[in-house]
Amino acid sequence: MRIALAGAGAFGEKHLDGLKLIDGVEIVSIVSRRLEQAEAVAQKYGAIHATTELDEALARDDVDAVILCTPTQMHAAQAIACMNAGKHVQVEIPLADSWADSQAVLEKQKETGLVCMVGHTRRFNPSHQYVHNRIKAGEFNVQQMDVQTYFFRRKNMNAKGEPRSWTDHLLWHHAAHTVDLFAYQAGRIVKANVLEGPHHPELGIAMDMSIQLKSESGAICTLSLSFNNDGPLGTFFRYIGDSATYIARYDDLVNGKEEPIDVSQVDVSMNGIELQDREFIAAIREGREPNSSVAQVLDCYRVLGELEQQLLA
Repeated sequence: MRIALAGAGAFGEKHLDGLKLIDGVEIVSIVSRRLEQAEAVAQKYGAIHATTELDEALARDDVDAVILCTPTQMHAAQAIACMNAGKHVQVEIPLADSWADSQAVLEKQKETGLVCMVGHTRRFNPSHQYVHNRIKAGEFNVQQMDVQTYFFRRKNMNAKGEPRSWTDHLLWHHAAHTVDLFAYQAGRIVKANVLEGPHHPELGIAMDMSIQLKSESGAICTLSLSFNNDGPLGTFFRYIGDSATYIARYDDLVNGKEEPIDVSQVDVSMNGIELQDREFIAAIREGREPNSSVAQVLDCYRVLGELEQQLLA
């Protein structure tokens, strides 16, 4: 499986680290906004091609599939371009920053029949997989999820502390993780509310946000998001259920008493990004729909679109 990766920043390298652990995967091309960055990352991971133009990578006969780790605003158009070029594509979360663009990507996937997967990593973290397996077995039902997504990001900086060329977004990016995960664990979302705090004078986005969700099962979710939090960073999930309480921190899981739960046997790795990439490669090889396909996650973007309309009203 020959891969091109577009977006050679902090998250792009996480994918490259995962891909090198998968048998039969070759990194062929690296695409980045800056050629020197593309060339440096290509050398580090053994890619034979580096460029600043996605179309150049898409034109290559030795590229089977593309992973997009580019700015949010480019995701939908680039995913469609990949499929138009006959390439399977995994687009990092979020799929798009509008409901209309999200639908357009699904239509292109249906038209081409190619694998189009979205990087909803929470579906693959061993911690959340453990909870999901208990739900599927009828051993646990979510009653409430309380989620905190907290960062300290008052400038356009990436996860490595480097300048970023685009502005991140609490609703269309960070909320997407929890909106999709809540529906994945508790059923289709039937009610959603949102409030936002003051907008940053330079970034032009809300720096704090509060979202309430209710699923068809009756379960509820409260999501707090902030770019203002000068403290522990990341996303912390508390599952309150009918038979247990779980607290998930990325790939780790504890119970309500903070006692660790061994999730090392849940999957072949403890790295959610690697597991996400393994699913993408396996779906292509097996000719099947992947978990976190564009069709499966589309309803998340319906909800985000409805929340955006509330904020604009």
